[in-house]
Amino acid sequence: MSTIKVGSHIGSADPITDAVTMGLSQIQIFCGDPQSFKGSTFPHPNGAQGLRAQAEQSGVDIYVHARYVINVASTNNKVRIPSRKLLQTEVNSAFEIGAKGVIVHGGHITADDEQDIGFKNWRKALTELDMKVPVFIENTAGGNHAMARRFEAISQLWEMVGDTGVGFCLDTCHAHAGGMAVSDVAERILSVVGKIDLIHCNDSRDEFDSGRDRHANLGNGSIDFDDIVHCIKTANAPVILETPLDGLAHDIEALNKALN
Repeated sequence: MSTIKVGSHIGSADPITDAVTMGLSQIQIFCGDPQSFKGSTFPHPNGAQGLRAQAEQSGVDIYVHARYVINVASTNNKVRIPSRKLLQTEVNSAFEIGAKGVIVHGGHITADDEQDIGFKNWRKALTELDMKVPVFIENTAGGNHAMARRFEAISQLWEMVGDTGVGFCLDTCHAHAGGMAVSDVAERILSVVGKIDLIHCNDSRDEFDSGRDRHANLGNGSIDFDDIVHCIKTANAPVILETPLDGLAHDIEALNKALN
């Protein structure tokens, strides 16, 4: 098994400098307000090209987390169409900064919708997307009509989109809160998707199948740390922590010790 790289989501105005200070070789950022459909912004005085040059010079890989407002599965035209446009914007921005990939939530439909429509909307979005960088769909924690909360839905989604080149990001908190046991979630996802491209490594403040997306530092939540380590080793994918900042240094140290 190759060395598994551990990084973190960084939200500051100077993410590459912070990454170097923390000894990280990979980070995750937003390219805009996560709750907004507005265009991209880049945390560097010289914009996208300045961020890319600084990252390359410092040897730091970047992942872009797509805005939370994106929901390409929606049957509401006022949500779905802007979501498709914004996903393309995110991919274009990621390409500009030399990012390794874009992570986007699986989204949801409503109780009045036929579930197949959400999967078909995902396929249409991906087939029309100019995927200049890899795109990874992330499993989500809540919602009874989510496209990527439970194994059954993820399996149906991949039957629809598996040939489009899209990848998968596995979030351990979302899995636990969404009703998928972390102890064997990687094996089960691999059996459906074939590959896990990125791990969002987070403990959960809430109990199993709570449907609540509240991250905790490793060892401070309701997920067994050994299960998290097993999940990561099984996936054998790069890791991004999204845990609270006050315990992040401990999380990085603990994971590096357990994995490498």
